[in-house]
Amino acid sequence: MSSMAAERPAAHLDETAGHCAVAVRLERVGKRFADVTALEAASLEVRRGELMTLLGPSGCGKTTMLNLIAGFLSPDEGTIEIDGRRVNEVATFRREIGMMFQNYALFPHMTVAGNVGYGLRMRRLPVPEIARRVADVLALVKLAGLERRRPRQLSGGQQQRVALARALVIRPKVLLLDEPFSALDRNLRAAMQVEIKEIQRRLGVTTIFVTHDQSEALSLSDRVAVMADGRIRQVGTPSDVYRRPCDRFVASFVGDVTVLAARLQSLDDRGAIVALGAACIAVPAGPLRGLTPGAPVDLFVRPEQLHVAGPGEPVVADGVVAAQIYQGGHVDLHVDVADQPSRRMLVRLPGHAAMTRWPVGTRVGIATTGSDAAAFPRDIA
Repeated sequence: MSSMAAERPAAHLDETAGHCAVAVRLERVGKRFADVTALEAASLEVRRGELMTLLGPSGCGKTTMLNLIAGFLSPDEGTIEIDGRRVNEVATFRREIGMMFQNYALFPHMTVAGNVGYGLRMRRLPVPEIARRVADVLALVKLAGLERRRPRQLSGGQQQRVALARALVIRPKVLLLDEPFSALDRNLRAAMQVEIKEIQRRLGVTTIFVTHDQSEALSLSDRVAVMADGRIRQVGTPSDVYRRPCDRFVASFVGDVTVLAARLQSLDDRGAIVALGAACIAVPAGPLRGLTPGAPVDLFVRPEQLHVAGPGEPVVADGVVAAQIYQGGHVDLHVDVADQPSRRMLVRLPGHAAMTRWPVGTRVGIATTGSDAAAFPRDIA
């Protein structure tokens, strides 16, 4: 282990800063650009040492929030705290944050070592200290031996590691990552996700990560803040936001989903039951509060919760296989259903047997396990 990693205690053991385990706090933060509200009354707590992802579509406010935390923008209202200290009026370079930009922003005329050590030189650290810390962080990101190369002599993944090393070498209180994988190909992207997660865990650095990629957010994060239209819609673990979405937007945006027309059968403090075809499905009661039995609802079902019905199994819909998409470990069946508003269901089946067992044109009945489905009042629009 490098001395950089050895000298820093794991973040979850660090109880010295204010507000105990909270590293970053936003309290009703708002930001407008002319007549456009980019962020509205956003409140969020990021725990010390966790990797929090801001997830949402383009224009939802996630990069604005990141820039507000970094100090590149000033909030119009609300309070931003880092380690219990209000930083609304604190300059970026005094916030003790490290930031990795989408385009890496490396200096082309500097070597790898020069790029990584730039922030330390600006802080006027002694030359031997700079050399030691640069060597430590380059070893951490697996770039030892490339100190004298320039950015143009590096691959995309190596350039990304240089940018990460530059952000880490200053030993930031908070690491901010703005869609850092967007320029990488799929395989390199997956490899770098694993590496950044390992480094983040090893150093225990509080990290806020911005992405619009749902799979990236689910695989990397300790918690996810799902955003839309300048608002935070839900904050929770990846499992929470995927299995127990709080509203229609979260249910639709995070992962694949089929929306089916159903009816509320019963509702009490323990949960709700909705009826669909011959099946009765248990769902969380919260989103359906105020409805009465018989009310129309929209049932959101994940493709892995659906399967081709066996003999005697309750069927939620009948349809015809319109397409098969082979995905290696599973097959996606696209099934046309005439009696549902969506007109098509996505059924995800493990293995590859579905390719021959249910070819295109086959009429099938679709059943559901009923686990982890969610229902919301019918969207009349």
